[in-house]
Amino acid sequence: MYGIINKSMEELVKSNFGEAKWHDVLQLSDIKIDYFVSNEPYDDEITYKIAIAISEIMQMPLQNVLFVFGEWWILKTTKEKYGGLLKAGGENLKEFLINLPLFHNHIMLMYPKLTPPEFKVSDIQDNSIHIHYFSKRVGLQEFVHGLLSGLGKLYDVEINIQVLASRDNNNDHEIFSISW
Repeated sequence: MYGIINKSMEELVKSNFGEAKWHDVLQLSDIKIDYFVSNEPYDDEITYKIAIAISEIMQMPLQNVLFVFGEWWILKTTKEKYGGLLKAGGENLKEFLINLPLFHNHIMLMYPKLTPPEFKVSDIQDNSIHIHYFSKRVGLQEFVHGLLSGLGKLYDVEINIQVLASRDNNNDHEIFSISW
């Protein structure tokens, strides 16, 4: 994953728990990197180690850490660093979700070594949609759940998210039902 992911996790910890807790995360995860460069790729294992260390230090289930980070990614990182792309994604939540499959095409222009997930949409209704999430990375379902929740908050829309299918249950991808 790119350094921006790790930097964002660092910002989340520092903003909510302070510099000392971030130092604890680095120690526990045994990561010897002082500074993450946003546009440089890093081994996925580093990001997983950070998330696991946050979980242990904050005494939160890993799934909760991933969900909170997903919301943070939308509401803080993406909004601040990619606000133009967010606005280009749609005027409202429904438009953005419909356009979600195209979002990483724009991101790949900035991060050419990116291995992005793939999103597909189906069952588009007036007040609901299904988002299909495909990724070579495992264990990020709750991160995506947090991303979707963050999008609802970004667009100031109260949403309900249900997981209809999961790789945890031997499916080949996750399907999220979002209604508002």
